[in-house]
Amino acid sequence: MNGQSRDPAPQARRERSNLAPIPFECDAPFLKITGELPRELNGTLYRNGPNPQFDAPGAHWFVGDGMLHAFHLENGRASYRNRWIRTPKFEAERRAGRALFGGFGRKLPDAPVDVTDGGVANTNIIAHAGRLLALEEAHLPTEIEPGTLATTGYHDFGGRLRGAFTAHPKTDPVTGELLFFGYNAAGPLTPVLSYGTVDAGGKLARFDRFEAPYASMVHDFIVTANHVLFPILPLTGSIERAMSGKPPYAWEPDKGAHVGVMKRSGDIKDIVWFRGDACYVFHIMNAWEDGSRIIADVMQFDEPPLFPHPDGRPTDPTKSRARLCRWTFDLAGSSDRFTQTYLDDLTGEFPRIDDRRAGLASRHGWYACANPDGPLFGALSGLAHVDGAGARRGTYLLPDGDSLSEPVFVPRSCEAAEGDGWLLTVVWRADSNTNDLAVFNATDVGSGPVALVHLGHRVPDGFHGNWVEAA
Repeated sequence: MNGQSRDPAPQARRERSNLAPIPFECDAPFLKITGELPRELNGTLYRNGPNPQFDAPGAHWFVGDGMLHAFHLENGRASYRNRWIRTPKFEAERRAGRALFGGFGRKLPDAPVDVTDGGVANTNIIAHAGRLLALEEAHLPTEIEPGTLATTGYHDFGGRLRGAFTAHPKTDPVTGELLFFGYNAAGPLTPVLSYGTVDAGGKLARFDRFEAPYASMVHDFIVTANHVLFPILPLTGSIERAMSGKPPYAWEPDKGAHVGVMKRSGDIKDIVWFRGDACYVFHIMNAWEDGSRIIADVMQFDEPPLFPHPDGRPTDPTKSRARLCRWTFDLAGSSDRFTQTYLDDLTGEFPRIDDRRAGLASRHGWYACANPDGPLFGALSGLAHVDGAGARRGTYLLPDGDSLSEPVFVPRSCEAAEGDGWLLTVVWRADSNTNDLAVFNATDVGSGPVALVHLGHRVPDGFHGNWVEAA
């Protein structure tokens, strides 16, 4: 496997971290390139992640102010720009010169009474109907100006959208419509979800609400050509716990896993609930229909990381690693159970596909993985390429100590076959404490990057991003 280090990696290098924020915004119009950028890459890779403007007591890394990082590639050249997303929270704290919010949107006791919005817009960024939208799952989308990365403000689809909008909407590659949901739709830590669609022209076409079996943290959902599925997994929310100083979100495996299945043309009253073994899933790779069955490939944890049991006890770290798992729902069967089958034992996260096959059977998938020969809780330091059955077709591992972000697939052209294109990921180099943008041949990741774009500073570990083709 290419990219493995032969040296012992000094202790200081191994202990260095890429979580800390950077304190600046900048433009870098001409970046050094090793190798040759494919001429087909003409557009921008946008990445989003937490980058707190100020330290705040008790604030989790998850809730840092959003910062966008844009790598623009054109005619073999590369440039870079980063900007904070100027949410109402960011602007209020900048005026105050200090933090006004702590963990998960909680106002600090000495914050002004008129400051109420703790949104950070730090999780994903998508393009739809000519708009660039920064997302996090507790607030409305935040519109961004593509070239300058200036923040325009909340986008509520002409006043028709109220409440939370997921960080993981799905774009139907056939119809062009955007499907979304929101949890805590009736207020914090409530079991009510919303579901809606935005047509290809950007108009909100549907918006409904329904009650789930219990309040849960629902980070992602599942869409196929004809169905939508809502995973309610036992990382539960409780307002009673929160009010008594206990964990607002906690692991309650006895509640089991529930997944609601609804026809996209149907009504929320027709949702059918399937049950499964307790687990947690942050991210879906893809899902499709096979006759009367629905198949969904997900990155499943036996127990969630980062969150405790209701009494504050930590979950089992040996079970808090995600692996590629296949869920199967038999819509014509007599059982209300769905099956969960691990396809690989490789630890990984941030799964992606060729988005032109979203909701359809696919033959290629990629995710960031850990070194299988490294520590059980090692960083995401490699890429895995899998086929439609989940079997590994290629793996690439970075030198010891380096790590990488979510891989993003870019087709060679609109007409190219599925998987024919490039895989882009931002790599942190522990020895230099800087980042590279790495470009791989998507079907031959094991051969290593065909080009590296070198940035002179860090891009802190983040969450999600997407490629937007040049107009």
